[in-house]
Amino acid sequence: MKELVEVIAKSLVDYPEQVTVDEIIDGNHVLLKLRVASADMGKVIGKQGRIAKAMRTVVKAAASCENKKVTVDIIE
Repeated sequence: MKELVEVIAKSLVDYPEQVTVDEIIDGNHVLLKLRVASADMGKVIGKQGRIAKAMRTVVKAAASCENKKVTVDIIE
């Protein structure tokens, strides 16, 4: 899941070298903390959060194949 979030985020931003994803695993729950440059926050979130919602939907669909629950947090 971590790699999927990284690939998606890096394709959206102007500063891909500043994209980091921290993964915290707790049983069947995975927390992914996405950090991007402050200048790229708008690109990752999108208008009214559409990009962020789409990213979370894709990651949750991938996680459901592995019977895991995933939460993606975008951190400034």
